Amino acid sequence: MSGHEHWQMDASAPELYERYLVPAITSVWANDLLDRVGPRHGESVLDIACGTGIVARLAAQRGHAGRLVGIDLNTAMLAVARAKSATVEWVEGSALDLPFNANSFDVVLCQLGLQFFPDRPLALKEMVRVLKPGCRAGLSVYSAIERTPAAHAFVQALDKYLGAESSRTKRSEHLSCDAHEVGAWAKQAGFDVVDVAIVAKQITFPSMLDYVRFQLTATPMAALLKERDAAERERMILSIADDAASRLDPSMLAGGKLTFPQESFVVTASLR
Repeated sequence: MSGHEHWQMDASAPELYERYLVPAITSVWANDLLDRVGPRHGESVLDIACGTGIVARLAAQRGHAGRLVGIDLNTAMLAVARAKSATVEWVEGSALDLPFNANSFDVVLCQLGLQFFPDRPLALKEMVRVLKPGCRAGLSVYSAIERTPAAHAFVQALDKYLGAESSRTKRSEHLSCDAHEVGAWAKQAGFDVVDVAIVAKQITFPSMLDYVRFQLTATPMAALLKERDAAERERMILSIADDAASRLDPSMLAGGKLTFPQESFVVTASLR
């Protein structure tokens, strides 16, 4: 995709997520997580909050031949996952009450999902419960939004144009705590050995305008503009994109593209 090619927002939100966000962002983090945890041939793997299934699908592409299961609460996201891969078991269910027996999996993965769970300690305890003794987990979660410049610029522009509460959904994608606190949650849940790495990846979008348009048309933030007509929505998207761009270092907008560092905590944990 060239820097001058605008994204086409003519599909459902889960389809748009798979088409644009998976290549631009989530596949980057999925490969990092798989590199760190290293599921081995034949191991049973559970991908929690799997979305459209990129983590499990990449594990399969790497030659993993054991049981692969993806679980998510979102029916529409799972429909896309099922359409993309028939080799993974796709299950609709909650991270807070996993529908699996204790000691069922060799590896548990959770990419960019922990921040959304209403009871994070319970979700982590459930990961421990379904893991076999001596086995391991990996999870990633966005760090403070100030550590990801494009997201921070976007929420500041949203607050300016749509009011202070408008950025709450986007801010909820990020944890404001530090790495030590995230590690402490895993220890308290029952993991014996815990490591938390602070990892930054370079993320590229075709432009700041495409980044903002995606946020405001293909995510739950679309509700912010739903009462406005099409022309007013487009004017608002353009204004927010211009304002957000003005808050970034010009080097992040070189060549018309948007390129920025995105920071996450990546946790690897194991049971004795």
